[in-house]
Amino acid sequence: MVKALPFEEPIVQLKLKIDELKEYTQNTEIDMTEEIEKLEERLEKLEQDIYENMQPWDRVQVARHPSRPTTRDYIKSIITDFIELHGDRLFGDDAAIIGGIGQLEGKSLTIIGHQRGLDTKENIKRNFGMPHPEGYRKALRLMKQAEKFNRPIVCFIDTKGAYPGKAAEERGQSEAIARNLVEMAGLKVPVISVVIGEGGSGGALALGVANHIHMLENSTYSVISPEGAASILWKDASLSKQAAEAMKITAPDLKEMKIIDEVIKEVHGGAHRDPEKQATYLKEALIKSLQQLTKLTAEELVEDRYNKFKNIGVFSE
Repeated sequence: MVKALPFEEPIVQLKLKIDELKEYTQNTEIDMTEEIEKLEERLEKLEQDIYENMQPWDRVQVARHPSRPTTRDYIKSIITDFIELHGDRLFGDDAAIIGGIGQLEGKSLTIIGHQRGLDTKENIKRNFGMPHPEGYRKALRLMKQAEKFNRPIVCFIDTKGAYPGKAAEERGQSEAIARNLVEMAGLKVPVISVVIGEGGSGGALALGVANHIHMLENSTYSVISPEGAASILWKDASLSKQAAEAMKITAPDLKEMKIIDEVIKEVHGGAHRDPEKQATYLKEALIKSLQQLTKLTAEELVEDRYNKFKNIGVFSE
């Protein structure tokens, strides 16, 4: 049973009512078929109205859903012959970032992504998807390896942010993120980044300097969480809903501002409702991007990435 979110409560209540009538019909001789059909029609309209008019805070909740597909889930669904590679060759292996090589439609790729857990035990192992510096250095090692062997790079972004703990800072968290930004900007192979859940702060941007940046429809991408922004701006974290609206952190808003390239549609209710179907939508977007980017020369790829980021934030009155 998929956990329902607060904004989905009207849908849950109507489904319960339908189930009650069905059970009543089975246990009595009274035929409630007509009433059930009417309620099912109302349910269909209600779902359409709610899911097609989601507010920013609704999308934040969907992006954080505990059952939302992770990097590993998408790799299993769309990548064949995946071989995971470990370690940064400097300190150790960070389970909050996974990466390796695999194939998409017969084409070799390097795949890198944030990895959170689906339960408490795995979240502890993967530090809730918040990488240490060795995670970003592992990612960079795999990117440079991909460049050496002329493999396109696909990055899946799904993190609240880089881990802010004392040990991470001592090992050079800021330097590791900054190094990734510099090196990714100059990679001579196609780079595609997809925000599949939360994309938080520099921890997300360290995998986000790409030729194409896509977002799943109900994902978020921002410099700070709505709760953090509300605490700073209004000294009140309970105003996170208002902050989410003001910050323009959702895929439709970022597409309109030309910060991302494409919004990948999600199944009704979010990717967690049908992970396999969602994987097909993601796969189609990746194939389309790869077809476009593989036509460019190494120099054109670097120039394309440079121009993309140079134009972000530029506007005219």
